[in-house]
Amino acid sequence: MLNIYYGDMPEAIYNTAVYFKNVYEEEWITQQLSREMIADVDKSIVLDNAVVDSPVLGKIPPLSLSGGVKTLILIANVPEKIFNASTCGNNCAKWLLKMGREKDITINLRHLMDFGNEEFEVRILNTNQIVHNMAELVPIAGLYV
Repeated sequence: MLNIYYGDMPEAIYNTAVYFKNVYEEEWITQQLSREMIADVDKSIVLDNAVVDSPVLGKIPPLSLSGGVKTLILIANVPEKIFNASTCGNNCAKWLLKMGREKDITINLRHLMDFGNEEFEVRILNTNQIVHNMAELVPIAGLYV
């Protein structure tokens, strides 16, 4: 399940770009999930573990991926840590929900992310409530962000 803690969370890794730069492993980039997230969020194609083809930037190293994609890759590969997912745009929400359906993940959000109009299952850790749609999520998240 996707678990979200809204607001300041001292144990969360806030600067995901710096963390990614120092811990990512090249094989993470070529994993199927990473390839799919990079293609969807950044509209880029992974050529190999050190080169991504971006329609905007050309051939780039993984360190030049968007902050959102880097955060998603960290969440997928370092599940024991809690990351600030406010570096992710709304285009990352479906990937957070997908990962949360496959395993328990916990993220920190400091803004109201739009998880769309479909039903979902998310636990808000601030109140230990499970919500199933944006109508249920917004009033709770609004108390903290």
